[in-house]
Amino acid sequence: MNIEQFRDYCLSKKGVTENFPFDEVTLVFKVLNKMFALTSITSPIFKVNLKCDPEKAIQLREEFENSIQPGFHMSKKHWNTVEPNLDFDDSFFIDLVNHSYDLIVKGMTKKDRALLNNIAV
Repeated sequence: MNIEQFRDYCLSKKGVTENFPFDEVTLVFKVLNKMFALTSITSPIFKVNLKCDPEKAIQLREEFENSIQPGFHMSKKHWNTVEPNLDFDDSFFIDLVNHSYDLIVKGMTKKDRALLNNIAV
């Protein structure tokens, strides 16, 4: 998967927006203004920071030590930095993106989840 395919996938998810809140090279994807994915648009190697359940994060880092590391410039407990094209296929990477998105949605208030459910895809 490349950055363009990743971007298209993220933007296809309900309630997702993209912006550059930190600088002009860090692309951030949010669902109802809560981050679930970040990537650099200038890095020669495509890597993505994704939110992850803490126990699952440890398991993934052990299983895919070359391609999944603790989140760069993020909480090491809750974020992983993923290099998607090394040790697994695109469908597994999509599962990781979905997991990150779902964690954010799960943590939303009832009101925000209701608002998200009313957004057309």
